Amino acid sequence: MGFSLDNVVPWGRSYDEYVGMFSLTTDDLAGRILGCGDGPASFNCTLSRRGGSVLSIDPLYSFSTGEIRHRIEVTFHEVMKQVRENQDEFLWTSIGSPEVLATTRMSAMNDFLADYDKGCDEKRYVHGELPSLPFDDNQFDLALSSHFLFLYSEQLNLEFHLASIRELCRVAADVRLFPLLELGAKRSRHLDILTSRLRKEGYGLEINSVDYEFQRGGNKMMKITSSPLKR
Repeated sequence: MGFSLDNVVPWGRSYDEYVGMFSLTTDDLAGRILGCGDGPASFNCTLSRRGGSVLSIDPLYSFSTGEIRHRIEVTFHEVMKQVRENQDEFLWTSIGSPEVLATTRMSAMNDFLADYDKGCDEKRYVHGELPSLPFDDNQFDLALSSHFLFLYSEQLNLEFHLASIRELCRVAADVRLFPLLELGAKRSRHLDILTSRLRKEGYGLEINSVDYEFQRGGNKMMKITSSPLKR
């Protein structure tokens, strides 16, 4: 049957995974960064501790720490069950087994939970969602979206993807999306037509290989770097 989910679930990745997924350089990490759909990832708390400027936005951030912890606990068992049943969809190199994955993910999510209240007070975690963001034009140097766009292609249609990417490009000069696969380790059904549409609208778009792969075949990142042509 393959790995599948009915809805977007809270599932957090680590700072090191973000660096690998998005090919982040020292210069990238020194800029103003937006993480869109970060959920319970530990990228924000780790980079903030290191002096970086990062803001994360997600509908999950309307909930309290305790409520998010409960949602993670409920989600965790279902996700890990599906991972174990579909192990052939993943590349078990840097993450050696489902047991290692479980430990890695919970470590990242616990780091997030420990930082969440402080981050909310500092306005590093903001409630909101695509395709409409409460930010000024060009407020960020870099916008990252991990495991949301493309991954949920079955649940989120082409027009949602297009509107979301246009909005990310409005608020950031450099937009990066990872992975380009949907659930089940399949190439996103939206990828080809979306790429064609954005290029016709005048966006600069690249698809680059990265030094990170967990979903089998999921080692590509989309980078969008220019504003649309003025009509």
